[in-house]
Amino acid sequence: MKIEIIKSQVVFSPENSEEKAKLTAVWKILVDCVGDSRKLVPVGEYVPQKNDKGASFYIEGLDARDSSFVKVRLERDEQVYCKTCNKLLSLKTGEVIPLCCGKMMEIVN
Repeated sequence: MKIEIIKSQVVFSPENSEEKAKLTAVWKILVDCVGDSRKLVPVGEYVPQKNDKGASFYIEGLDARDSSFVKVRLERDEQVYCKTCNKLLSLKTGEVIPLCCGKMMEIVN
């Protein structure tokens, strides 16, 4: 994922189909065409020298127990897998990437 900072704007540019699917999911969660859009709020700290596992954000106004909002459809036939249990599935264009072990399955690159 390429991240650019342009003045007061942050631009995320996906570099492969997996990142594109994940960015689409985040966009759909954050943007509400009818109501108010949600905000990303930083959680904890991001200090690469201490722990370079990435930065964490909370989605404001979202119930953490509800995963029904995460529905990403594939743009082409893909294989997906679960990083936790290693389950592998072959999905067709337009199918929703399923949740497994509490997280969205990853696209095999």
